[in-house]
Amino acid sequence: MERIKAETVAYFRALDENATLRHHFRHADEEGGLWYIEAVRDRGELIVIKQAELTSAGQLHRYSWEHLEDERGFLTDQAINPEEDPLEAIPAEEFLRVWTQ
Repeated sequence: MERIKAETVAYFRALDENATLRHHFRHADEEGGLWYIEAVRDRGELIVIKQAELTSAGQLHRYSWEHLEDERGFLTDQAINPEEDPLEAIPAEEFLRVWTQ
């Protein structure tokens, strides 16, 4: 189990540290929360490397290779497709504003 976690961390860390082009998105969920996503291309797919959930109650939960999961959630391991998923492209500055709160 620890080996799998270490491999997962290494994969997402390498994507984050070697990224030259990052894509940023926002998604509103059914409960009134907002999800902020930073993704990079890997083998033709957009892979989420950072995600932040701002709940309707104002709580912020962040996930990345540095913090993959906790009791409230986890970094998605599914590729995203902005043409099919309900995502809105946003400027990097908007993502960073939320991520660094």
